[in-house]
This record gives sequence, structure tokens and C-alpha cells, in this order.
Amino acid sequence: MSRPEAAATDRVAATDEAAATDEVSATGEAENDDRGGDDARAGGDEWDGGATAAEWTEDDDWTDEALAVLRALRAPHRRNRAKQVGFALYCTVLILVMWGGLPSLGLFVHASEGADYTGHGPDLLAAMPSGIAAVGLATLLLAVRDGLWRGPVLPPRATTDWLLAHPVRPRPVLRPWFWLSCGLAAFPGLVIAVGGMVALGLTARVGLPAALGWCLVGGLCLPLLGVCAGLLVQSSPSAARWARRLTPYATLLILALAAQSALAVAGHPVHWLEQAELWSGPWGWAGLAALGPTPAAVPGAAPAAALLVVATAASLVLADRAAGTLPLPLLRERARAAAGVLAALRTVELRAARLAVSGASGNGRQLRFRLPAPRQAWLILYWRDALALLRTPARLGRAVLLTVPAVLCAVLAHGTGGVLSWAVTVVALAFDYLAVAQLLEPARIETDDVRRASWSPYPFAGLMQRHAVVPTLLGLVLAVAGSAVTLLLGGGPAAWLAPIAVPPLVAAALVNACRGAARRDLLYRPQPSGGTGVAFFAAWYAAGPAVAVPVLALSFSAALRGGSASALVQASVIALTMAAVLFQWASARAGRLPAQARPAAAG
Repeated sequence: MSRPEAAATDRVAATDEAAATDEVSATGEAENDDRGGDDARAGGDEWDGGATAAEWTEDDDWTDEALAVLRALRAPHRRNRAKQVGFALYCTVLILVMWGGLPSLGLFVHASEGADYTGHGPDLLAAMPSGIAAVGLATLLLAVRDGLWRGPVLPPRATTDWLLAHPVRPRPVLRPWFWLSCGLAAFPGLVIAVGGMVALGLTARVGLPAALGWCLVGGLCLPLLGVCAGLLVQSSPSAARWARRLTPYATLLILALAAQSALAVAGHPVHWLEQAELWSGPWGWAGLAALGPTPAAVPGAAPAAALLVVATAASLVLADRAAGTLPLPLLRERARAAAGVLAALRTVELRAARLAVSGASGNGRQLRFRLPAPRQAWLILYWRDALALLRTPARLGRAVLLTVPAVLCAVLAHGTGGVLSWAVTVVALAFDYLAVAQLLEPARIETDDVRRASWSPYPFAGLMQRHAVVPTLLGLVLAVAGSAVTLLLGGGPAAWLAPIAVPPLVAAALVNACRGAARRDLLYRPQPSGGTGVAFFAAWYAAGPAVAVPVLALSFSAALRGGSASALVQASVIALTMAAVLFQWASARAGRLPAQARPAAAG
């Protein structure tokens, strides 16, 4: 049925005017105009309350015309954006070539001249079955977690607030964003596949074309499967609930696979378990494919690769169909959440960004747990801290999980020497710091808004010092448990370094909790060499662990290597001294926070 020419002209003119508003919003003006965004949202709500998609007729469908007008209006913006993307891609490729391609080429040149790198081949092949399964499962888990708060289909707010509220078909508008997410996810997989090709070519003497082809199966399919899984979680509330429930178990499985990979490198493989893992799902099929051209190939590499490719293709087809069916309220909610996180990152408010992601992911659920109220008033603070941690078991779980790699890295540091021992000890202490930092959330909540501390009879500095008691006790419990397990497995007296490290690391976490408002002025501080102040900001942001971890690693690495009583005593003295210094530093920082929060000081 033909449309009247006059009506068509009026519709295109109206679309042209509204598209100009979309052009302004897309170029960043909408971020600074909250009132305009509210008006747009109100208009969308009015439309949703009136006509529905079921009432739209063929005459109301102006999708093709609206998109054509938008393409014409946005042509200059698209050209500028294409230049920016091209420059970013050029810089990325240049960095990869300089830091990856040229060193790899040098290694191959050395190998052609007689250098032998095959000594590392058995270790690499032993680590691949469980290691690839761990990496693949982690990739899928990260994509699923992204789908809880953002998702692969995320058009800009101008599209969700204005364009999709009008009688246009959502599928042509939303599909490009899904495929953009697929492309962004596939690029890191391509880089990892090239890295795997280089590693196999040098250590296992595998032909480069064969190594690249087999590695590409997992390197491309797993990220694409992750995008499809993220879309399923984004679109289905039931899938989102299952994703939240299964996340802790998947994290435990990833850590178990990583530990099994480390044990295989150490000479303790469990072949029947590796076989089960390789056939357990797409994360294992990728390992079967990567092992295909190597001397450690497992029967079934070709069928596993075919299964992975077919599953990925089928998932992409189904996801492509589902991308256009996402409800408009969900897209608006996700767009606003992503805008909030981006705004926090632009202002270098990393904690605000983490809280925004956690809130949008639905991770704020608490257990209805109760503790008997104390009879002494001085115990109330510790009762509140313990109750807050017990009602958020995710933090306790993360503290336990992060303690495991800390103990494993300490065991590795025991068998190394020199700078390598110090570096591995730094990694162990970093994991230990992250574990105890999970327990200081009550202190961080107090510093987010110092007015919350008005109930306390203590000065703010004294209050923050008392907030360190419960994390220290819980950290000591975890550390003693790790030391006991290490001793049962044949570890020496150096295993008791774990509880010794807890007080200084808690003090370092308290220093960070009391840092106050973000010092963005450090980013713009002029440098003698003409650089930026990123290093100054990073030093301010992570001041506690940046001081504690390297200093403790010096004495702890010596104690781990030697294991003598004098080395343990020396490490203990240094740790306690460091704890006293850091607690004093945290107290000084906390004492300044109330004055900084006053309006007069802010002005």
C-alpha cells in the first residue's frame, strides 16, 4: 500500500528533527544534560503507556526511513569515530608487534641458529589440559558476569531513550551491537591463539600453520560462546539467577583446575581426571584441539574441534535471533548502569565503579544472619563488623579463595632463589593482601561517608583502628589454617610466616581505606620528563600495599629460602614493626577525613 507523499514528507521531517537530537546525544552532549535525559525518558514512558508494538501497523513502521536519516545525519560523526577507532587499532597492533612480534621473531631466529627451547616443552604440554580448561571456564564466567550488569547488546542511551521508544523494529537497531561485541571479544582470542602458536612452535617444534589453526578453534570459539552466554543472562531473569548461584562454584572449579595444572607441571599429573576435564564441555574441547598437533595429542581432537565449532555457530545463530527481542526497559536500565560506571571511571572513582557494577549485577543480597547482641558496650563495634561480614558471605568466600594462591605462591618461593624468590613472594603477599582486604569492607563503608560514624563515642581515628580488629582475627584464622595444611603436607617452620604477615597487611588495607576523596590533581601534576602523573596517582591510590608488600617480601623470601629460626625471628620483627608504622599512618589519614568532609574544607 503506497503512502501519501505529503505524509511521508512530514514524517521524514519529524524524524530528521528528532535524529538531530540523537546526534547531539551520541556525541556526548547528553551526558552533561541530566534534564534532557529525564525528558527523553519521560517521553519514552508516555509512549510505552500508550500505543504498543502490537498496535503498530505497516503504515506506522518507519524503521528503514528513520535509520536512513540517522545514517545521513551521523555520517560526519561516524567518520570521526572511524578515525579514532583506526588510530586505537593501529596503536594496539603496534604495541603487540613491538612487545610480542619482534621478540618472538628473535626467538625463532635464535632457534634456527641452534638455540634449543624444547626443554620447556614437557612442562607446557603438562600444563595445557587443566590450564586451558581453567582459562576457558574463566572466559565464560567473565562473559556471564558481564551479562548480569551490562551485556553484549548495549546501545547508547540516545538509542534506548528515544529511537527505540518510537515505532521502529528493534532488530535492525540492536543486531549491530551484538556483532560489535562479538568482534571485540574475538580480538583477544586471536592474540592468544597467535601466542599459543609461538609457544608450541618453539617448545614442541610444531608447525606454525597447524599450531595456529588448532589454537584458533578455542581462541575464537570460546569468546564467542561467552558473548552468547552473556546475552542469555542479559535477556533471561532465570538464567541470571542461576549465574549468580553458580558463580562461587565455578570460581572454585577454576582455582582447582589452575592448581591441578601447577601440580602437573611439578610432575604430579592425574591423567584420568584430565581426560574427564577435556571432555567436560567447551572449555575442555578447546584444550583437546590445542593439543591436537603436539606430541601429547589425545584421541578425539578433531571431533572435539568440530563440536566446538558447531556449538559456537549454533549459539551465534540463536543469539542473533534473540538480540532483537530484548525489552526496552531492560535496555534502558543497562544503558544507565553502564553510563554510571563509565562516569565513575572517568573521574577515577574506582570504588564507586565497583559498587555500581555490584549493584547492577544484583550482588547486594545479604543473608538474614543473627548474632547475640553483646552485653558490654565496648563490644558493639566488633559485633557490628562480624555481623556485617557474616551477612555478606561472598566477601568471606573471596578471602578464603584468595588465601589458596597466596599459600601456593609461598610454597613456590620456598624452592626458588634470588630475584625470582623475591618476585614470587611479592605475588604471594599480594594475594594475601587481597584476601584480608575483603574483610575491611565495614571500615571502607565508614570512610565513604564519615557522617555514618556519628553514632560512635570514639574519635574517627580511634574508630578506624578498632575496625581492624575483626579483620585481623579472621585473617589469622585463615592464615593458621593455611599454615596447618602446609605443615601436614610436609612444609617446614617457614609455614608460620602466613599468620605473621596478617597484621601488617591489615594495616596496609586500613591505610588504603582511609585515603579519602580521589586525588585527581595528581594526574595533572607536571613531570620533569614531560610525562603524566599516573605514577603519582597510583602510588597514592595503593599506598598501603605499595609500601608493605615489597618491604615484607625482602625478609619473607629470605625466611622461606632458609627456614632457620633466626630468619623467622627477623621476619617477625620486621612484620610487627611495619604493622605499627602502617597503623600509625592509617590513624593519621583517618584523623584528617572529618575535616576534609566539611563543606568549608571542600570549598
